[in-house]
Amino acid sequence: MTNTMTANDEGIFMTRVFDAPRELVFNAWITPASFAAWFGGRDAVIPLDSCTIDARVGGAWSAMMILPDGTRINWDGEFQEVVFPERLVLTMRDRPGPDFEPLTVEFRDLGGTTEMTFRQRGGNMDAAGYEQAGAGWMIFFDTMESAFVAD
Repeated sequence: MTNTMTANDEGIFMTRVFDAPRELVFNAWITPASFAAWFGGRDAVIPLDSCTIDARVGGAWSAMMILPDGTRINWDGEFQEVVFPERLVLTMRDRPGPDFEPLTVEFRDLGGTTEMTFRQRGGNMDAAGYEQAGAGWMIFFDTMESAFVAD
């Protein structure tokens, strides 16, 4: 597994290689049961009935994350680009209002493994905030990787 992350006041950039086919990694983002299994890491719970994903341009997604202390976070966004199995561009926010973070996720077939490039930007956090968010995404992607190993 290859894993790199940089974060600064402009956002997060990550590259990760998964020991799984590209279609499987792509589908983990757009299939509610798969998304609910990895988003939030091992300690958070995403009730499957709270996870909706309409993976088409203009389609919405949402999920409720329940943290170990009972805190609930409602996530939502919209798909801006969907190119199966190569690229997703979507927005994400965790509170009501106009502020959202654009995410770009690209999937490159490495012959049985997949290089996933992830970018989050938007300027709604400072460098420390993006560093913390990047650490969270790394935990989420560790959980995604373990789901592929279990399959």
